[in-house]
Amino acid sequence: MSKSKIYKIAALVMGLGIAAAAIVYWQLPTRHKAIVKTAFLHKTGLVTNNWQVSGAGQTYIMRSPDFLIDGIYKSMEGPKASNYVQLSQDSAVLWLTGFHVRALESNTNREISNDYICHTNVDFNDVRYFSGFGLNNRIGTQYPRMTSLSHGQEDFMFPDGYGVPMKGNDLLYVTTQSLNHNDKKANVLIQHEVAIDYSHQPGIKPLMARTAFIMLPYDKRDPYKEPTSPGTDQCIPVETKNHAYSDGKGNMRSGHWVIKPGRGVFRSSINDQLQIKDSLLLHATAIHVHPFAESISIFDKTLG
Repeated sequence: MSKSKIYKIAALVMGLGIAAAAIVYWQLPTRHKAIVKTAFLHKTGLVTNNWQVSGAGQTYIMRSPDFLIDGIYKSMEGPKASNYVQLSQDSAVLWLTGFHVRALESNTNREISNDYICHTNVDFNDVRYFSGFGLNNRIGTQYPRMTSLSHGQEDFMFPDGYGVPMKGNDLLYVTTQSLNHNDKKANVLIQHEVAIDYSHQPGIKPLMARTAFIMLPYDKRDPYKEPTSPGTDQCIPVETKNHAYSDGKGNMRSGHWVIKPGRGVFRSSINDQLQIKDSLLLHATAIHVHPFAESISIFDKTLG
């Protein structure tokens, strides 16, 4: 077979492969398109693909890789990136006191609308964190999230004199995701600047993070069917992989579910998540809700 014929066959096969990949890509949900597109742009180096880390005083600052906003990205759909963080290189105890995120235009470093911020999660490695303080009995007992920032609450600080203790060389895992609900013609590269405040100051009172969120039951045998009765506290989960939880009795709960047009009120117990043994004193809350939510509250059923 001649070289020219081999080249033609190879070109044909490559063309068919590209066409098949394009067809598969355009059939993906927006969230998965964003994952594929962002990975391609970062791995090819067509956009800034690394985290830029700096610090000023007692603030750790990191800027995300570029996110291409080229259309509408609803909640949980936009380009995102994750990064492991070490606040220092030694095991001296630091006190986490605040968290911040803002959106920047990549080319100009100009601060732009926080409408481009979906949410920023700060998680910790509970095995390393609790074992480092000799608190092995706490490992695996709670969702290992330090806090979340989201559109509408881009800054969160603990009250003066309080903080979460952490050894400086322990790891935090930061994930930040973009959003665009309004600009259908958007075509801009953005970055998220995430900042973590910490202190070496002695005498700070320690706080412990608790994550509590609404979970609704669904039919695990047929999770996407309509609830049998609209009056029951059931849901249709968005998906059953990353945000599905068991109540320990064989029943499934979803933390992300389909919201239908109209007004709705959703409730669930958070006793197990708060792990109240005798009493619990609340010092600060960071609220994380998705667009279209009007309010969220913690209600004490004992005292009304």
